[in-house]
Amino acid sequence: MSERRSTILLVEDDPNLGFVIQDALQRKGYVVHLCRDGKEGLRYFNEHSYDLCVLDVMLPEKDGVSLAEDIRTLNSDVPIVFLTARSQTEDKIAGFRAGGDDYMTKPFSHEELGLRIEAILRRTLGRTQGQHQRHRFELGDYLFDHRELLLAHPGGDRKLTKKEADVLRLLCMHQDQVLPRELLLNMVWGDDTYFLGRSLDVFISRLRKYLKRDGRVAINNVHGVGFKLQVDVGAGDP
Repeated sequence: MSERRSTILLVEDDPNLGFVIQDALQRKGYVVHLCRDGKEGLRYFNEHSYDLCVLDVMLPEKDGVSLAEDIRTLNSDVPIVFLTARSQTEDKIAGFRAGGDDYMTKPFSHEELGLRIEAILRRTLGRTQGQHQRHRFELGDYLFDHRELLLAHPGGDRKLTKKEADVLRLLCMHQDQVLPRELLLNMVWGDDTYFLGRSLDVFISRLRKYLKRDGRVAINNVHGVGFKLQVDVGAGDP
């Protein structure tokens, strides 16, 4: 069996630099997905499992620090390396406060970047795998399979749409935590406009309807913030 190759999310808006970094890391044996802006990077992070993220700080649509904060909300373990043309101390502090593990100022040696990534992965590879790759969840009497788009229940199964399944999976992955609505919108739709916000409300209403057979399962609205999926494991049938 061949050894699993580590997968890296690279978000860099400079097409020439992005290609050069992607090529250098691929030559070292990594699988590298290149995105051109912060919103695209967040969508890719939701759709794939990554062992490490390399983020430019100055990105269009969503800057690298904001992207890192969203990634940290979704995954507290995946390491993040920042790339920036800035060298001011306050920018480095902002990056580390957002959850960054390392920081490189342009121009930099691609060999040094590769060595830093290798060192970080040696420390973190074991703990970054697992939760983000989950696709099956137990919710009271329900069994949700994201890959099959299936919400199974003893009283009957329901096939979900892709977006319904994506929203439910994010809620399941962060059960008992408030998931900000802007983050949900950017992860599933790639934008957080008012129109899409109304669409999200419709999807939440549908999911509540699908889950109503088990009174222990609830998607609660946290006013002005987002949604929280909760399962009351202590409550049984009357």
